[in-house]
Amino acid sequence: MRLQLVLLLAGLGSTMVAQGQKNTFGEKVFGWLRTQNDSAYITDHTRDLNLRLYGGRKYTYYDVVDRKLNKEVLYRPNNNFIVGVGANYKFLDINLGFSLPDVEHNKDRYGTTKYLDLQTHIYLRKLVIDLYWQRYKGYFLADQGGPLGNVLEDRPRLLRPDLRTRNYGASVMYIFNDRRFSYRGAYLQNEHQKKSAGSLIIGAEIFSIRIHADSSIIPSNLQSPDFFEGQRFYGSGIVSVAGNAGYAYTLVYKKHLFMTLSLSGALGVNVTRLYMNDSIPKKAGWQLNNTIRASIGYNSNLYFAGFQYMNVLTRSETPVKETYQTFGTGNFRISLVRRFKLRKKLF
Repeated sequence: MRLQLVLLLAGLGSTMVAQGQKNTFGEKVFGWLRTQNDSAYITDHTRDLNLRLYGGRKYTYYDVVDRKLNKEVLYRPNNNFIVGVGANYKFLDINLGFSLPDVEHNKDRYGTTKYLDLQTHIYLRKLVIDLYWQRYKGYFLADQGGPLGNVLEDRPRLLRPDLRTRNYGASVMYIFNDRRFSYRGAYLQNEHQKKSAGSLIIGAEIFSIRIHADSSIIPSNLQSPDFFEGQRFYGSGIVSVAGNAGYAYTLVYKKHLFMTLSLSGALGVNVTRLYMNDSIPKKAGWQLNNTIRASIGYNSNLYFAGFQYMNVLTRSETPVKETYQTFGTGNFRISLVRRFKLRKKLF
C-alpha cells in the first residue's frame, strides 16, 4: 500500500503595512501576487472547508525516435491506480492517497514498476508553478504512443526491469487575466468560475533527466538494424532550459458546467549525452516542450465533480543525426468535492 501526503502552499496572502511606512521588497512581492477577483466571474471558496474524494494515476514515459526511418521505441511504466481523500482550507491543500493492490496477471504482461513520484502543481491566482521529483524503475516496451501505451491489449511485452529514469524539473507560468480566469476552480476546487473567460500564459521551465539501463536501451531484436544509425547506448543525460507561452480558456455553460483547456509550447536548448560502451558523445541542440491541461465537470457553491488531466512532454535532440528522445510525465484524476461554510475560522 502506498501512502502519499502532498502539502501545497498556495495563495500566499497579504501583508499588513503600517500607514506611511515604506514597503519592503517582500511586501511588494506579496502585494503583486494578490488578486482582486471579478465577482461576476469568480467566487472564492478558499475560506470554506473543501472535502474531497479522488482517484487517479501519475505516470512517466520515455521514447527514442528516428525521424529518418520514421520509427520509434516506446517505454511505459506499470504503476498503480490511486484512491484517496483530501481537504482544502485557505492556503492548505492535503491529499492522502493509497495504491490499489497489484493484479498478478497484469505484472506478468507489463512487469513491475517501482517509483517515487512527487509532482506538485501550485495554482496561485497569478502564477502556476509545477515541480517534479520523480524516480521510476521498471518499464515495458509498448507498440503505441501516448502516456499509457496500449496497456489494455492482452499479450506479453518485452519487459525492462533494469530501465531506470530520474526527472527533476520546474516550470513557472504567469496568468495575465487573473481577475476573470481561474485554474484553481478546475484543479484545486477552491474557486468557482461562473462565466467563460481565458488568459494568455507565459513563463519558463528547466529539466534534468537521466535514463539508465544495464544493457542497450534500444532492443537488440529490432527489425530495423539501422535504427538510430545502428548506435546502441545504455544511458542518457539531458539538461534543458526553455521559454514557454500559450493560452488557457474555461467555457462555462449555465454557470455550473465547465470545460477548461490549456495549451502551451516551449522553445529552448538542451545538452544531451549518450553513454555508449566506448564513448560518451555530447551535443547541444534544440529543445521543444509542450504542456496540456484539461478539465471538465460540474462546479457550484456546494459541490464539485470533475475530471482533471495534465501532461508535459519534453523533446530533446541527440548527438545522432535526425533522432531525438522524448520524456513525458503527468497525471489524471477524478474528483468529488463537498464544500462546507464555517462559522469560525480554523486558523
